[in-house]
Amino acid sequence: MAIKIRELKEKPVKLTNDGNLSLFFVGVGSAFSKTHYQNNVLVIKGKEHLLIDCGTKTPQAFYELGMNITDIRNFLITHSHADHIGGLEEVMLMNRYVKRQKPTIIINDTYQHVLWDKSLKGGSGFNEEEAGKLLSFANLWEIIRPTWLPDYPRETLNADLGDLNLKIFRTMHIPDTSLTWETAFWSSGVILDNRVLFTSDTKFDRKLIEEYDAIFEFDAIFHDVQFFGGGVHSSLEEVNGLSPEIKKKIYLMHYGDNWPQFEGKVKEYGIAGLCKQWHFYDIID
Repeated sequence: MAIKIRELKEKPVKLTNDGNLSLFFVGVGSAFSKTHYQNNVLVIKGKEHLLIDCGTKTPQAFYELGMNITDIRNFLITHSHADHIGGLEEVMLMNRYVKRQKPTIIINDTYQHVLWDKSLKGGSGFNEEEAGKLLSFANLWEIIRPTWLPDYPRETLNADLGDLNLKIFRTMHIPDTSLTWETAFWSSGVILDNRVLFTSDTKFDRKLIEEYDAIFEFDAIFHDVQFFGGGVHSSLEEVNGLSPEIKKKIYLMHYGDNWPQFEGKVKEYGIAGLCKQWHFYDIID
């Protein structure tokens, strides 16, 4: 198995490929990055595509890529910070009132209520009435419900989008006082085709990485990082504490604009590298 990294050469991004699993980073930045957008990734495999998270800057990023956010048909959202959901109001309203279509979202019932009631309803639910009622989440989305997978180290859900398999696992992101995924507010990462682990945002969680890598022996791990300690993300020094075997397949994402100061240290630590915006990461057999 190998990872091929290639820069986007021609716009727009094609939403289909030859069938290999490929990740295209629309952005790689932290919530407040001003230089490389937000950590949202477009997964492409054969005829299927999936956008993992849709932050405030994501519709602008797609515009610069020669696309419209309504070109994206399938979504998975990992948690409710603005750099992961800030573009969803545009997704919903443009699809409903301009394209007259509903995008698809993979979401369980628990997180749907969190996402709609606590974030999206205020900007989208009160625009009109349908059958005498205000708009609901289901008026704006086609919903795919993942199913529970027993016998995993933590809550893990399964969904299929065509030939693309997704295993959605709980993470330990917020609040900063949470010490386990059970006590954390709802957030998730995803395993793609049993080959790639994408943490999304999480405090350092050694058990997550080691237990799931022992099960799947991943080809690549795309891991949250920040270049300082504390807070609700994984620090570079914490990631460095993982084994050399794991570090050599870790690509770091969600980092700050001061990343050039740390490139040398990432290499010194034996980590595969920093994810690059507008690059493809192809998983090659």
